[in-house]
Amino acid sequence: MLINHDTRCALDAVVDLLNTGPGGAEPAGDALADVAALGAFVERHAISGVGELGQDDLVAVRALRERFARIFDTGGASEAAELLNALVAEAGTTPRLTDHDGYDWHVHYFAPGASLAEHLAADGGMALAFLLVAGELERLRRCGAPGCGRAFVDLSRNRSRRYCDGRTCGNRLHVAAYRARRRGAGD
Repeated sequence: MLINHDTRCALDAVVDLLNTGPGGAEPAGDALADVAALGAFVERHAISGVGELGQDDLVAVRALRERFARIFDTGGASEAAELLNALVAEAGTTPRLTDHDGYDWHVHYFAPGASLAEHLAADGGMALAFLLVAGELERLRRCGAPGCGRAFVDLSRNRSRRYCDGRTCGNRLHVAAYRARRRGAGD
């Protein structure tokens, strides 16, 4: 599957946002605990033009995170389409070409002056919509490791990725299976 740079960045931001919540990377809490954490998220994803962040932004982005989670956990394309249509419509999606900050021409889907939540909803919603239109919704996954639950987008050629990170979750399960086999062989 060919995904352009902007779509990949938007998908990465959606996944990271999902994994900031309880049950994602932070099973005991919320990695978006305050406005400073939200600012770190914005920096990590080089999100431009969002202005000064406040408590309202934090509340709105947390609510958006829940909406993205419903899309990831949906039962099928029809339900996902309904959720995505509502999301991008409410974000005031306004496609426009831009070449800011040294990047070549690319499309922003959020309106000028949009809040951070509207920005994320428009760009992230469109990126997810592109996957749905391409018939690739099954690439939206949750980690198969027991107790993990982190979100990821499986961009492998054969759609075979099962873990959020092969070096941690995948390795942990492979080592546990190996040890179980060794114990069984020793009986």
